[in-house]
Amino acid sequence: MNYIVYDLEATCWEGNQPEMVQEIIEIGALKINPFGELEGAFNEFVRPVLHPNLSPFCHQLTTIDQITINRANTFPDVVEDFQEWAGVFDGEDCIFCSWGSFDKKMLVQDSELHDLETDWIEPFHLNIRRQYHELRRWRTYKGLKKVVELEGFEFSGVYHRAISDAENLAKIFIKHIDLWRV
Repeated sequence: MNYIVYDLEATCWEGNQPEMVQEIIEIGALKINPFGELEGAFNEFVRPVLHPNLSPFCHQLTTIDQITINRANTFPDVVEDFQEWAGVFDGEDCIFCSWGSFDKKMLVQDSELHDLETDWIEPFHLNIRRQYHELRRWRTYKGLKKVVELEGFEFSGVYHRAISDAENLAKIFIKHIDLWRV
């Protein structure tokens, strides 16, 4: 079995924008074996279809630029690459691990938006944030960057970039690999 420690970035706007539907714009992931060893990395950008132009807020938050997004494939192509890389089609057992439920929700939402199956996501997801906070007996959630630093690691890469956030989450995941409830 492999653990797919992943993070997503999505379209976003400043303030509450209830009429705007977010879409994934980046998938970053690391494949980790049961011994905590890195087996590979995945990082691809995604071109959104509902709101193809990034807001200035989204560009500032993620550092992802419009040219990169314009050159990216749409979700169906990227998610197929992601599934293939993760081993979903090979019958490999894999558990998808993210910091919170947002990433799982976005994978399901974008899959439904493009009329794709979601059965590879739903039963195979581990919410690291929830379990970590339960382990620490914390009542309020702390952000990934803060937890990485509290665990004695330096946050590396660019905050709010999928691959960097996945790499930093993997530090916590590997440190406590024997404690996660699958």
